[in-house]
Amino acid sequence: MKIIVAITGATGAPLAIKVIKQLKELNVTIHLIVSKWGKTTIQHECDMSYQTLCDMVDIVHSVNDQSALIASGSFKTDGMIIVPCSMKTLAAIRCGFADNLISRAADVILKERRKLIIVPRETPLSTIHLDNLFYLSKLGVTIIPPNPAFYHHPQTIDDILTDIAVRILAQFDLNHPSAKSWQGLHDHQ
Repeated sequence: MKIIVAITGATGAPLAIKVIKQLKELNVTIHLIVSKWGKTTIQHECDMSYQTLCDMVDIVHSVNDQSALIASGSFKTDGMIIVPCSMKTLAAIRCGFADNLISRAADVILKERRKLIIVPRETPLSTIHLDNLFYLSKLGVTIIPPNPAFYHHPQTIDDILTDIAVRILAQFDLNHPSAKSWQGLHDHQ
């Protein structure tokens, strides 16, 4: 399986790292694209260098390389995850404004009718943001806000990140061993 992972400058870099680690544990080939501000956010939120991040994946593409393999629909991938997705990137995808490789790769995924997962990171959401999300949802894009679930009683931030990451991977029918499914309330009554 080949999946594109794009990281933009919105807050949420630890979730991107968790998704990448889980994909690697499942032997998925990762094509990585990181925006300029995504690099800054990785350093700030994860205390991780861009090079360390690059060493975690299989193939790294420059955000400015419109000639990359993933800029063409003839290069087959199983889909793309944008985690976190800034509102700027969201707007560019909605309008087809492929001014960098992240928005171009997403455009390719849409035109080829492959799986596109957007993990939007903004709060509160404006009507413009909601309209952009709604529009892309109607096109078949899966929107996964990084909202934590508490019914598994997470104890750490890592527990929360793990739960959200496994939900993202599940969209590709990838079952990470750390996934916990709902068992109902029968034991709690």
